[in-house]
Amino acid sequence: MIFRRLELRLLLVAASFWLVVAGLYAPLLAEEKPEAETELAAKIHKLTHAPHYRHAHWGMLFFDLNSGEVIYQKNADKLFAPASTTKCFTVATALDTLGADYRFRTPVYRQGDVTDAGELKGDLILVASGDLTMGGRTTEKGEIAFTNSDHTYATFSEDASLTSPDPLAGLNEIARQIAAAGIKKVSGNLLVDDRLFDHAEGSGSGPGNITPILINDNLIDFLIEPTEPGQPAKVTVRPETKLYTIKLEMQTVEKGTKGETWIRVENNQITLSGKIPAGRAPLLRIYEVPDPAGWARSLLIEALQRAGVEVAAPISIRHPEAKLPAKEEIEKLTRVAQLESPPFSENARLILKVSHNLHASTLPLLVAAHHGKRTLADGLRLEHAFLTKAGVEADAISFGGGAGGSRADYVTPKVTVELLVAMTGRKDFALYERAMPSLGVDGTLSKSIGPDSPARDKVHAKTGTLLWDDLLQGNSLLTSKALAGYMTTAKGRKLAFAAFVNGVHLRDGIGTKRIGDDLGKLAEIVYLEL
Repeated sequence: MIFRRLELRLLLVAASFWLVVAGLYAPLLAEEKPEAETELAAKIHKLTHAPHYRHAHWGMLFFDLNSGEVIYQKNADKLFAPASTTKCFTVATALDTLGADYRFRTPVYRQGDVTDAGELKGDLILVASGDLTMGGRTTEKGEIAFTNSDHTYATFSEDASLTSPDPLAGLNEIARQIAAAGIKKVSGNLLVDDRLFDHAEGSGSGPGNITPILINDNLIDFLIEPTEPGQPAKVTVRPETKLYTIKLEMQTVEKGTKGETWIRVENNQITLSGKIPAGRAPLLRIYEVPDPAGWARSLLIEALQRAGVEVAAPISIRHPEAKLPAKEEIEKLTRVAQLESPPFSENARLILKVSHNLHASTLPLLVAAHHGKRTLADGLRLEHAFLTKAGVEADAISFGGGAGGSRADYVTPKVTVELLVAMTGRKDFALYERAMPSLGVDGTLSKSIGPDSPARDKVHAKTGTLLWDDLLQGNSLLTSKALAGYMTTAKGRKLAFAAFVNGVHLRDGIGTKRIGDDLGKLAEIVYLEL
């Protein structure tokens, strides 16, 4: 199981494409064969053979980036469901295609003339660029804000939370620019051109509609705070809009009582009902809007009204059926506003830190659009080409999406480490590594080890969790728990690694957090031993 030296073979990669560091080789794996057990192997064996792993399958590979030595491997060339470690591949492809400094630019054009009185005798057209945050998470420093448990997971998470920036900040800036362009009234319509790529369905949990227009991840947030037992709970709705009538029926109940929430939607009325125990931390729940283009259009109309611009067209849940001009015709129109995003490296950081499924699912379509193509399949074929050129054994991989929730998603520890090693040769590697969750510090690894662990902040790695309901047993089957990234050990060795466990019954007090903690312990073991 343990090898002292990796059999080396130079990567055959075009120098114009890839900056290859000394010691970067493929394949990463010699034939697996037994060797004398070491203390490291004994500790890993003990962890991975706990009773709750009786029916599970483990695969892992730990590789020294400086010496080219395989530290430890198990089933490294076998396929495992990777869950959200899929995002390591997705983000790497997007970084290569778009570039770390790439900025989304979302323009608004006017179709028609503006009178001396400031009335636009025609329409405004916002052309969606695929901007994943549309200014709604941008901080004063120009970074994209995140919390360790993102609001997109609020349907099933008890600790999901909101970021502090105004989710409508980008639309407010667009409205300000339109007003500054001399437009005081829009007598025509306001339209959203969302034809950048073919719309699709996401492969992970959370919001599922993949389109090139996203405002607040196309969600309405309900932040529920308990008051006194017997009294209505305090509910904050974000973003504020008149698009829906909100009916609140949340009650505060006695401390220790089980809480529950329901969201019911009828036409343009959303009813939030249920109960929250007194003394509980604020609880977040979400509703995904059915038509992202109609959502963005209505919120922009309201932003224009706040900016003092009168708009004749009414807000509506659905985008109005209106024939948009051809793309080349729109580009000939007069531009009256444009929103520019932070650099794409910030999007990469958000996606990897919090495991943002919606944004990760969108990336292959953005890659496709960048190459003049339109479909998810186009984007994944381009990802295959990128991985092959990077020296990764792409033919060993199966992906059905960009987020890690597709039943088609399978990788090996070997190819995962090949990707991680290849990324160390790029100019944007520091940004790629920085985007990973830090063990015990932030993102999805913030609670995987205790605050006093010596491995705290020494591991930067992407997590993955995938489970399905087991109706036969009345519980869940953990299809995959995974961890892949980089580590600096106690003795200063720099490692790239991937570890997967597939097929764990979640019962008898064993949940996803316990398995995640075990992966944190695995990283801690390797850290201390090396």
